Amino acid sequence: MSDSNRPTVVIGVTGCVAIYKTCEVIRLLQKRGVRAKVIMTQHACGFIDPTMFRSLTREPVAVGLFDDPSDPIHHISLAKEADVFAIVPCTVNVIAKIACGIADDLLTTTALATIAPIVIAPAANVNMYEARVSKENRDRLRARGVRMVEAESGYLACGDEGRGRMAEPADIVEAICAELGMSRDLEGKKVLVTAGPTVEPVDPVRYLSNRSSGKMGFEIAKAAARRGAEVFLVTGPVALGDPAGVETVRVETACEMLDAVERRFEEVDIAVFAAAVADMRPATPASRKLKKGSDADALARIELVENPDILATMAHRKSRQVVVGFAAETDDVVENARRKLRSKGADYIVANFVGEGGAFDADDNEVVVVGADGDRSYPRLPKAAVADALFDCILGDR
Repeated sequence: MSDSNRPTVVIGVTGCVAIYKTCEVIRLLQKRGVRAKVIMTQHACGFIDPTMFRSLTREPVAVGLFDDPSDPIHHISLAKEADVFAIVPCTVNVIAKIACGIADDLLTTTALATIAPIVIAPAANVNMYEARVSKENRDRLRARGVRMVEAESGYLACGDEGRGRMAEPADIVEAICAELGMSRDLEGKKVLVTAGPTVEPVDPVRYLSNRSSGKMGFEIAKAAARRGAEVFLVTGPVALGDPAGVETVRVETACEMLDAVERRFEEVDIAVFAAAVADMRPATPASRKLKKGSDADALARIELVENPDILATMAHRKSRQVVVGFAAETDDVVENARRKLRSKGADYIVANFVGEGGAFDADDNEVVVVGADGDRSYPRLPKAAVADALFDCILGDR
């Protein structure tokens, strides 16, 4: 596996209106920590400039057989780089070529040269797609082990209606990830995740909170669902939509979050407490807005009380559950995480730096997973990849 152990997907792009969806496929793959490299046919360049894919992937985009003067057999090096070779979108013409073993450009020669799994997402006019020869070509490729992500029915770019519209990017990405071996190893398990901040009211318009965006917790919930688990997500106020296939409960305060967690904890196998729970809350929130002038003394002397420690509370109640906590630190990150592991009674603490350039509201994260048997350090990765690495760690120890 290349590029710092990240899986590499080489994406072939052919000349088709559905090419705009390929941009989303690349984005979704990157969110899962996958490296994408693009090969375009000359016809594809008529629909979109290679600069677009170069900007998205931060990789060179290959078009011609002799694009790279330093690599006289470019199709072989690309074929060897691929952990999966995907063609998105794939015209009926290119399907026919590959089915017949024709290799007359960089994309088709690479497809013939690779020993990596191949995923094809066709797109075409309904009559071209349903033509007998097109069906036969797709069947021939399936018989050789090619994964075909069949086109869907709907309104087509040509104005016709019927089957031929390229599958949705999320479905294509699932097929690619399946070929990468991103398995459903949490099938039959139940996973509880907390995410985001909590907000503790001072009065009807003010509250105490923190900078957590909830992105890490949401990626953990999505990773667990993707790997086959039944997932319960309890989140504080965040600007993120409910993840697909996840039962989501939205709360505001730490007490509300604890109540929601307690209702599910006994039935789950893994509990990941990624929420940034406010340590303190106002003892008596005001029932009306406090004014700067007349209520200045009350604002300056807000009495605070401790919030419940959700991680410690649930860790000390665990029976068979694996309990994971997070330590968001600005200094002595690993040392503080080790102390938290001991004091809270968790199985793992995920330590992450949240100072300048740190994890809050970022799309990536650099973490150390601290456990009783030692520490595991991970380089800066997309949060989706961090989530998968965390579950790899948990399952690898079981």
